[in-house]
Amino acid sequence: MYNIQTLNKIAACGTDLMDKSKYNVAEDISNPAAILVRSASMHEMELGEDLIAIARAGAGTNNIPIDKCSEKGIVVFNTPGANANAVKELVIAALLISGRKVSAAIDWAKTLKGKGDEVGKLVEKGKSQFAGPEIKGKKLGVIGLGAIGALVANAAVGLGMEVYGADPFLSVVGALHLSTKVKYVKSNKEIFENCDYITVHVPLTPDTKHMINAETISSMKKNVRILNFARGELVDDAAVIEALKNGGMASYVTDFPTDALIGVDGVIALPHLGASTPESEDNCAVMACNQLMDYIENGNITNSVNLPNVSMAMTGDAKVCIIHKNIEGLINKISAVTAEAKINIDNMESKSKKDYAYTVLDVKGKTDGLAEKFRAIDSVLGVRIIK
Repeated sequence: MYNIQTLNKIAACGTDLMDKSKYNVAEDISNPAAILVRSASMHEMELGEDLIAIARAGAGTNNIPIDKCSEKGIVVFNTPGANANAVKELVIAALLISGRKVSAAIDWAKTLKGKGDEVGKLVEKGKSQFAGPEIKGKKLGVIGLGAIGALVANAAVGLGMEVYGADPFLSVVGALHLSTKVKYVKSNKEIFENCDYITVHVPLTPDTKHMINAETISSMKKNVRILNFARGELVDDAAVIEALKNGGMASYVTDFPTDALIGVDGVIALPHLGASTPESEDNCAVMACNQLMDYIENGNITNSVNLPNVSMAMTGDAKVCIIHKNIEGLINKISAVTAEAKINIDNMESKSKKDYAYTVLDVKGKTDGLAEKFRAIDSVLGVRIIK
């Protein structure tokens, strides 16, 4: 029986996939084998000795101590693309309200309550203050063409916008899913200088933090409208506030409110609604649970943020799954252990991801005591034997 702890409410359509004869899924579990989480912060959590995997029902993993998990041989999964449509739809809504001042107009209309027959006249008199441009024919820059960015770009093309896209890590598969009408550019600079609307869809890293700042804003059009539905820290709030104040930009729509942004003229702050749809939560839960079960039962890794994708069928007596540092000569040490134990390797797959690697052996022979021998190898972080 595998004990699975949930740190947030995980949609039942996901957890119901886990066979109750194999899995005990609950919130109140100590020393779990795996954890299912959405937004709860794990940075202060004690990671138990039995913990082998964490599955994040969502794309971002800033709430999980990735480096600490890697050093303890814990696989961290996420669910890229599962909430992409939900975020895309909200970004499209943001494109519209960033110019048409819809939210301010709704708030103003509420103030007319009680004016009786005067409402119609007041509406006609006051509506001009909420006038704004159409998006058709305008230039949209999409920074980051992953699952969400590509959907946004394609939808904007359909709405008649001239779309620019930038992503130095755009894959061949990603490019195939992108509309041919999207103008791929090599640098964000081209987007900053040419676009009327800019939306960012990149992960938060030391390199991307405050990528929208005073310097980059100064290179943009004075009526630029910026959208941020990726991570709050991608944008320097202070620079945005100053630009809105001095006429350096027209509006900023974000899904990440801060005390400094709330109430600023030109800022539309939403309460982190990007993935808050029942469809998105269901998709993420199903994807997270399936990935977790495949790793626990088969040793296969799909969509891990700290280890490479590895999938291999078992044809022998057991699968030996080894998480280790990505260092030269370690595979030779692993092979030496199997040779000494007179274990035959029918198949082997080993892949790396930055500083860490995952090696899977499909073996024939008795594996008693084999895990301990592998753990004794320096730089081996975790070992499991699946039979």
